[in-house]
Amino acid sequence: MEHIGSSYNGATKFGRMEGEGEYTFPTNTRYVGEMKDGMFHGKGVLYFPNGSKYESTWENGIAKQGTFTFADGLQYQEKDWNYCDGYDRRFYTERCNGLRPAGKSQITDLHPPRAIPDGCYDCGDGFYNPSTRVVTAYTGRFLRSADDQEHEWIVRTCRKAWDEVCGAEPEKSAAARCEENNVNF
Repeated sequence: MEHIGSSYNGATKFGRMEGEGEYTFPTNTRYVGEMKDGMFHGKGVLYFPNGSKYESTWENGIAKQGTFTFADGLQYQEKDWNYCDGYDRRFYTERCNGLRPAGKSQITDLHPPRAIPDGCYDCGDGFYNPSTRVVTAYTGRFLRSADDQEHEWIVRTCRKAWDEVCGAEPEKSAAARCEENNVNF
């Protein structure tokens, strides 16, 4: 385990994980629960570094029945999921605590939002630098190199460190734009 960056603290039988224990993956994801013959078996919880968790009943290393809870407490539902469905655009914290007054609206579920390093994007699990195509955790630890598909998705959809003027040209008056487009009143 130590050779690949994992660790285990708990009971063993014949040199294999058996009984109650805690297994830590190289990504710092932790499994806490029951083991059998070196596998997750029985009740156990995967705790992810971002604060989310997956509670499940396991059989020979396979999750049979479980629930996923996001770091903010929102519990995922396979059926009748009404979060981020297009009809209600509030963040989970806004659903729990109400909307903020005009001018103080939330732009992320975390309020205030994280400051993004210059030239980078916030891609949900860390910051993305498009010049190096590297995603680092919010702590600065290397997470991964982005492939072309992830790069395109991040650049198209994620929050960036800089502001851009979009839409109408602010230096042109409405009348000038109408005249330019042959619109008469």
